[in-house]
Amino acid sequence: MRIAVIGAGAMGSIYGGHLSLHNDVYLVDTNQAVVDAVNANGLTLEENGQDNVYHPTAVTSTADLEPVDLIILFVKALFSKAALGGNKHLIGPNTYVLTLQNGSGHEDILSEFVAKDHIIIGTTEDNGAVLGMGHIRHGGKGNTNVGMLVPDEAGFLPKLKESFDACGFNVRIHDNIQQLIWDKLFTNISLSAVTGVLKCDIGFIAADEYAWKLTTQLIKEAVAVAHGLGLEADEEAIIKKVRETSEGSPNGVTSICADMRVGRKTEVDTISGSVVRAAAKCGMSVPSHEFIVNMIHAMEDMAVLAK
Repeated sequence: MRIAVIGAGAMGSIYGGHLSLHNDVYLVDTNQAVVDAVNANGLTLEENGQDNVYHPTAVTSTADLEPVDLIILFVKALFSKAALGGNKHLIGPNTYVLTLQNGSGHEDILSEFVAKDHIIIGTTEDNGAVLGMGHIRHGGKGNTNVGMLVPDEAGFLPKLKESFDACGFNVRIHDNIQQLIWDKLFTNISLSAVTGVLKCDIGFIAADEYAWKLTTQLIKEAVAVAHGLGLEADEEAIIKKVRETSEGSPNGVTSICADMRVGRKTEVDTISGSVVRAAAKCGMSVPSHEFIVNMIHAMEDMAVLAK
């Protein structure tokens, strides 16, 4: 299979590296230094206490490449549209696009580039960290969960599973992938959103009555939207899980909080923002989520002005 992985961060490198074992893989990134390092020395993944070297072809431009069978998007969600637009040469009539990015609603952007029956959405339980140029630590390993927005009439998902599994992944195909995505989303739209606004560690949320009130309100609104989408969501169980996560990670830092602390743009539009958009489709109101999205964007603008 011809595969292009857009984004050579930790996760893009893990997938690009492993998939290069039995596929023709292009690792696409705008950082020339990273591309040069991968092409010169290979892509080093620290796994199970040892360094394994993989050899995808790294590029900064795809203008001279033919369309691929599969594009895997691993940039931050706010860069998705620009990443696909800048690599549109890779998209042909038979190209599928897979997103394993955090959050929900990525299909709204992907559908601007490919038909709905060529969009694959999902989650990954693997994780990693960048140690240096072309050097990644592959941490926890788990399932790669995938599904489609419409029935897989062409039978592409079994082919994807066969290809990925042969390279060391464990793909699970889901008929209702949105359920799984929203199950993961509940933690992000509560803990990640509130810690981002407060610039606090995860443990503060359960410890502070006011932070916890806001968190539970966000969960309740999101549960109502999930029900409006026809998804299952047990409000009491979700609140219990989020509290346990907060209490169990006193010094934990969410992605939105980490970005806010250093003045980076966040992925709030595909986390809290995805609840706002889903609510609009259901004709529902989610004022707490709207507040969070507006507040975080205002704080992002303040950070820009401060520089």
